[in-house]
Amino acid sequence: MAVPKSKVSKQRRDKRRSSVWKLTAPNLSKCPECGELRVSHRVCPKCGKYNKREVVAAAE
Repeated sequence: MAVPKSKVSKQRRDKRRSSVWKLTAPNLSKCPECGELRVSHRVCPKCGKYNKREVVAAAE
């Protein structure tokens, strides 16, 4: 059976359990064409435009 070789300090234990490593929600920005919220630097899912050009056919 595995047994710890030495005690883990409170600081080291709490650092491991902290929320430092948790993922954050993606930043959303408003599409300049339709005003829908979208992830930055991605094609808008509503109008299908990116950088004022139609990249994908609009989903209607």
